[in-house]
Amino acid sequence: MLKHSHLALVASLAALAVASPAAAQEAAQEQRSERVNMVIAYDESECPEPTAEGEIVVCEIVVNADRYRIPSNLRSSDSPQNRSWSRQVETIRYIGEFGTLSCSPAGAGGITGCTQQLIDAAYADRAEGENIRFSQLIEEAREERLSTIDEDAAAEQERVEQIEREYLERLERERSAPLPGEEDLPPPTPESGD
Repeated sequence: MLKHSHLALVASLAALAVASPAAAQEAAQEQRSERVNMVIAYDESECPEPTAEGEIVVCEIVVNADRYRIPSNLRSSDSPQNRSWSRQVETIRYIGEFGTLSCSPAGAGGITGCTQQLIDAAYADRAEGENIRFSQLIEEAREERLSTIDEDAAAEQERVEQIEREYLERLERERSAPLPGEEDLPPPTPESGD
């Protein structure tokens, strides 16, 4: 009897194990029946409506100015074949200590490197010269002045508003005050109608 219940338990577990993959396959087939249509459009009116039941339309609206541009994910590449010739020549230029642009007496064109070193040194001196320092001081002073401009403007605005309030209060007092010579007049009496 124990063997019979044990066999029933094993059989029910086997049926459950067989049923689980079948249920999973059915769910996967149901998911596959949903068709996803991905569209790139340049206007909302270009987005198509779903044509079949279970179809999902994903519409990405791109700026019209980018219509004829290479997609952004394809614009840059780190591939060595995509390096410009100027970059390749620049890497070759500094490989050795001899030859063209080397500033050495050995090798053809070594003198051109000395000229390049002089030019580079001149640009470095120019970048650290007095004029650059003077421009930097001007820029720092400008940034310092601009850093307090909002606070100064707020204080000035508050001062102007205070002056305007005082002016309006004085104007209201003057309007409500009696005119010269009106103090001596008797108060008006209500006229009675017959």
